[in-house]
Amino acid sequence: MSGVRSGKGGGGSGPGGGQRQLRVRVKTAKRRKTSSTRWLERQLNDPYVDASKRERMRSRAAYKLKEIDDRHRFLKPGLRVVDLGAAPGGWSQVAAERVRALDGVGPGRGQVVAIDYLGVEPLPGVAIVTMDFTDPEAEPKLKALLRDGGADVVLSDMAAPTVGHTRTDHLRIMGLAETAAHFACDVLAKGGTFLCKVFQGGTERELLDLLKRNFATVRHVKPPASRSDSAELYVLATGFRGAAAGHGAEATDRA
Repeated sequence: MSGVRSGKGGGGSGPGGGQRQLRVRVKTAKRRKTSSTRWLERQLNDPYVDASKRERMRSRAAYKLKEIDDRHRFLKPGLRVVDLGAAPGGWSQVAAERVRALDGVGPGRGQVVAIDYLGVEPLPGVAIVTMDFTDPEAEPKLKALLRDGGADVVLSDMAAPTVGHTRTDHLRIMGLAETAAHFACDVLAKGGTFLCKVFQGGTERELLDLLKRNFATVRHVKPPASRSDSAELYVLATGFRGAAAGHGAEATDRA
C-alpha cells in the first residue's frame, strides 16, 4: 500500500484534528477479494476511523452521536441515558461525558446504562448489562438500574445481523426499532428523547405513527459521520408526551 496524495485536516478534535491526512491506496492481494480491498482502503482513508483511534473512542460511530447532539442538544448534564445495542461502547462514551456521568455526586451528575448481548468492556460512568435487549427480563433489569426507574434519553444504534436479502434485512432492523420505541415509551420521563437507527427506504408507518402519538416532534437525521453510500438513517423523537398522554395526539414529522 502507498500514500499518493496528502492534504491537511482542520484543527480541534474529531476528524482532521489538526492532523495531516494521507490518501492511502491498497493493492488487491492474490487471496483478497476486490470488495475486501475496497473496504480496507475505505477504512484506512476514513477520517472518523483515524479520529476514533487518536481520541481513544470505542468506534467511529461515536461521531454520529456527537454530530447529532451538537445540532439538537438533547444530552444534558444530569440526565439518565439508556444505550441499547451499545457494543463496542462509542455512544456510551459520548453520553457519559455529555450528561456528566463521570462527575462525583449531586443533581448535576448524569447516568448511563448500556446493554448488549455481545458485552461491552468496562467504561467509566457507565453501568453495563450483558444480555439480549429483546429478552423479556431486559426491561425490568434496566429499570432497576436507572435512577427512579426511568430515563430521559433512550439511544439505539442496534442493527440485526444481515442475511443478504434486502427486504428481510429491512424488516429485521425495523423490528428492532419498534421494540426500542416501545421500550422508550415505557421508560422515558415526560419531555424525553428517543434516537434510533433505521434504514432509508422507509421508516415503517407503524413506527412513525407510534412516535407521532407519543412525541412532540419526529424527524429523520443523517449526520456527516454516516457514510454517504450507507442506507442508514436515524429517527429522532423529542418531547415525549408522557405515559398517560394517550395515542391520538398530533406531531410534526420533519424529514
